Amino acid sequence: MAAPTDRAAAVRAALRTLVARNGFHGASMSAVAREAGVATGTAYTYYASKDELVLAAYGETKAALGVAATAGLDPDLSAEQRFHALWLACYRYLKANPNHAQFLLQVEHSPYRGPAHASALANKDDPLLAQVAVPDVAARLLPFPVDVLYELSLSPAVRLAAGGIELTGDQLDEIAGACWRAVSRPG
Repeated sequence: MAAPTDRAAAVRAALRTLVARNGFHGASMSAVAREAGVATGTAYTYYASKDELVLAAYGETKAALGVAATAGLDPDLSAEQRFHALWLACYRYLKANPNHAQFLLQVEHSPYRGPAHASALANKDDPLLAQVAVPDVAARLLPFPVDVLYELSLSPAVRLAAGGIELTGDQLDEIAGACWRAVSRPG
């Protein structure tokens, strides 16, 4: 494992790696510390519990995804075109970072889902949530809770990237279009 510049980051990266490989049961604090190349006590210095570590790693993972997905997003595109570009950027980022995709998928299917989503929704600086609030996008979205919008729009990108399914550019375009149609009013 490439060592991140600080130990707390190494611990978060190790958790993602172990959870992606073995699920949460295979990611004890001692196993995480071993994977990170630090003492177990050092891991606990940064994170008082596995729960705290999971939420920190989730927040970091979602933040990295949000930055990658919105980097270079052209605000002059239509709402549908911006969604399409954002969806493809999410998929490509997660395809290039499979541990992130698999970690997010594991969180979605665990007891951490509720607290992780609550912490993500509380992050007022989340670039993906900011896109939902852009007036032309907000006007087109169906009146679903944010969790439902996520499940119908971006969650398929996570699942496809985590599954390692090979798709053509045309297929990805069709899937992104289908996800937009699932959450938007005709425009």
